[in-house]
Amino acid sequence: QLQLVESGGGLVQPGGSLRLSCAASGVTLDYYAIGWFRQAPGKEREGVSCIRFSGGSTNYADSVKGRFTISRDNAKNTVYLQMNSLKPEDTAVYYCAARRYFCSNLGDLPAYDDWGQGTQVTVSS
Repeated sequence: QLQLVESGGGLVQPGGSLRLSCAASGVTLDYYAIGWFRQAPGKEREGVSCIRFSGGSTNYADSVKGRFTISRDNAKNTVYLQMNSLKPEDTAVYYCAARRYFCSNLGDLPAYDDWGQGTQVTVSS
């Protein structure tokens, strides 16, 4: 069974950077698209970015375009989210989730089958 574990969250000042990791165990990620999602206090969970199984196609929410970069290393069974120029409004718990092969619409959370437990990102001075 596919298990996902996020890491790399923490406290960072506005304008800073973090790299989140989503490590998989139990199953190879070779055949899975991986999405990153986030949930801020009092708000609904929202899609941030997604990368297809082969890594050739990515998509991003408008709010993070140009600042966040998703990538994957299938040899390490890990997907990354590089977050630069962080803003206070990026503060949230970040989750990764998997679905077979191709990304779904970032707003279609039920399309993703397996979810990690999340990692907290706090952007504050």
